[in-house]
Amino acid sequence: MRSKFDDREPPDVGDVVARVGGIVSKAVGRFGSGLLILFVVAMGIGGVYKVGPGEQGIVRTLGKVRLTGRTGPGLHFRIPLLQRVDVVNMQQIRRMEVGFQGNQKVAGEASMITGDANIVEVQMIVQYRVVDPTKYLFELKDPDEALRATAEVAVRSIVGRTNIDEVLTTEREKVQAETREWLQNRMDAYQSGISVTELKLQAVDAPDEVRDAFHEVVRAREEKEKLVNQAMGYEADLIPRARGESEKMKRDAEGYKERRILESKGDAAKFESVYAAYRLAPRVTKERLYLESIERIVARTPRKMIVDEQVAKNAVPVLPLGTNLSAPVAEGGKK
Repeated sequence: MRSKFDDREPPDVGDVVARVGGIVSKAVGRFGSGLLILFVVAMGIGGVYKVGPGEQGIVRTLGKVRLTGRTGPGLHFRIPLLQRVDVVNMQQIRRMEVGFQGNQKVAGEASMITGDANIVEVQMIVQYRVVDPTKYLFELKDPDEALRATAEVAVRSIVGRTNIDEVLTTEREKVQAETREWLQNRMDAYQSGISVTELKLQAVDAPDEVRDAFHEVVRAREEKEKLVNQAMGYEADLIPRARGESEKMKRDAEGYKERRILESKGDAAKFESVYAAYRLAPRVTKERLYLESIERIVARTPRKMIVDEQVAKNAVPVLPLGTNLSAPVAEGGKK
C-alpha cells in the first residue's frame, strides 16, 4: 500500500535554511535587532518537544520521513515550520472491543453463522500494541479502525467453519488461537506496524430468542457425557478389580494344589516308613500306633477323669451341683 506521502525528493534543508536566513537578514535590516531576538526566541520555544518513556518520536522534514528521523525519550529540538514530530507510545497495550461496547451488545458485529448453519453471537476483546511507529502512522489511514474491521472478518471466518457445539464448548480455545493468528497475518500483510498481544472470546452464546432452548439441549448433552464418564469410570474400576480377584483365586488354587501335593507326598512317605517298621517289628509297631492314636484322642477331649477299674466298680455317681462345670479336672483326681 502506498504511503500518503509521495516519493518526490524534498528540497534540500540547507537551501531552505539559507533562504530563511536571507529573509531574516532583510527583516533585521529593516526592523532592527529586536525583531531578530524575538524571532529566535519564538523559534527556540516552538522547536523544543518532549518524548516520554516508552515512546518514540517520528520526525518529518517537509513531510518526508528519513531513516534517522526517530527520537527516543527526552527533550529534543525540531526546526519549526520545516519539521513535524509525531509521538507514538510503543509500550501501551491498547484494547479493542468487537461485538459489544461497554455493557451494550452490537448486534451487527456480534451475530454470525457457524459451520453447521446456526446463528451465534460472539463478543471478543483484542489487545495490541504498536511495534513499528512509522508503519502505524503512515501506511494506513486509520490503523485502529482497520484492525477492528479485520478482527471482525477473522472471527467470522474461523467461526464459519466450526460447529456451534465446538465454538461454545470444546473448541473455544482453538477458535481464539486461530482467529488471533489469522488477524495477525492480515495486519502484517497490511504493513500496519501492529502486534496483536491477546485475543479472547468474551462471550459466545445463542441468540436471545432461542437461548433457553439451546441451553436445555446443552445441559442434556452435558448430563449424557457425565453418565457416560461415570459408566466408563465404573468399568475402569470394576474390570481391574475383577482381574485382580481372578489372579488371587488362581494363586490361592495353585498354592492349595502345591500344599496338598506336598502333604500327600509326606503322608505317603510316612506310611511307607511305618510299613517298613511294621514289617520289622509288627507287635511293637501296633502298640506304638495304638498309643499315638489314644494320645491324639485324649488331647482333643476337654474334660476327662481317669480312675482305676476296680475303684470305678464301687464308685457312686455324684452330680456336681454348684460347681463350675467348665473347670478342668486333673487326671487321676476328683472334682
